[in-house]
Amino acid sequence: MNLSNVVMTAPALAPEAVALLEASGATIHYLPPYPDADAVAALVGAVQADAILCRQGRVTGAVMDASRRLRIVARHGVGVDEVDIEAARARGLLVTRATGSNARAVAEHTLAMILGLAKELAPMSALVAAGGWRTATMRVRDIAGLRLGLVGFGAIGQEVARLAQAFGMRVAVHTRARPGSASGTLPAGVQSADSLAALAAGSDVLSLHCPLTPQTRHLIDESVLAAMPRGGFVVNTARGGLIDEMALLAALESGRLAGAALDGFEVEPPPETYALRSHPRLIVTPHVAGVTDRSLVAMGVMAAECIAAVLAGRRPPLDRIVCG
Repeated sequence: MNLSNVVMTAPALAPEAVALLEASGATIHYLPPYPDADAVAALVGAVQADAILCRQGRVTGAVMDASRRLRIVARHGVGVDEVDIEAARARGLLVTRATGSNARAVAEHTLAMILGLAKELAPMSALVAAGGWRTATMRVRDIAGLRLGLVGFGAIGQEVARLAQAFGMRVAVHTRARPGSASGTLPAGVQSADSLAALAAGSDVLSLHCPLTPQTRHLIDESVLAAMPRGGFVVNTARGGLIDEMALLAALESGRLAGAALDGFEVEPPPETYALRSHPRLIVTPHVAGVTDRSLVAMGVMAAECIAAVLAGRRPPLDRIVCG
């Protein structure tokens, strides 16, 4: 007999995670893609959820208050900006995340975007599709020797650094946290920048791998973009809100940036008329960097493990706990 209810803020969950939750005595209740907070609250209240497995949609204080039985909000992923952490902390709720679950997938996507920008894959493809061909002066860039600046150096940033070094890129890092390892040292060949401005000034490619918080919103603004060498690239496979998008558009329009690649926007999906959605100097993907078969299973299972632990009266693994 099912003893508890789990609300999944998306229409599907990996079968391995479903099996784990059902074995713990839980019934899973699904929502359509990208539900708003009112829809999440309505279902959470209707079933008096014991747990929320948050993949898409906001989990606000009102959502949390919809069920007196709620004990845990488990993120199906690494970022927790979709969960009101302060509201959860005030209510004594546990919030967890699937630490490291999609690091390799996001790192691969990041490298694909860097390669796409440097080799001008999108404009070259459009040129040939339109009947054009190479001119005598046309060039693409070498990857080896490009200076890559990483903003943030958690599991994803570290994986990006490893892959980038294999291509011969020179890697530097700026992070507020202790970088690299338990000892606080960086991997061989990775340099540290004392400030974000210094990192930007020394980077041909600036790639973002930090969480979105009130302190990091619009972290990449006009001043940071102006500090970059002319003709540089910006890559964001983290959260759209990290970039002041109007400043990015201005830098692209002026030619200061040669291009940018975004896997997310501040508003998702962006409006159809939004200039960055179809800008010729942009590569854009619909927030799919971490959405691979392997990472979907890992994210689902790790979130389900946290919920199953709480339903059984145990604590989830310490490295997955955000608060509570």
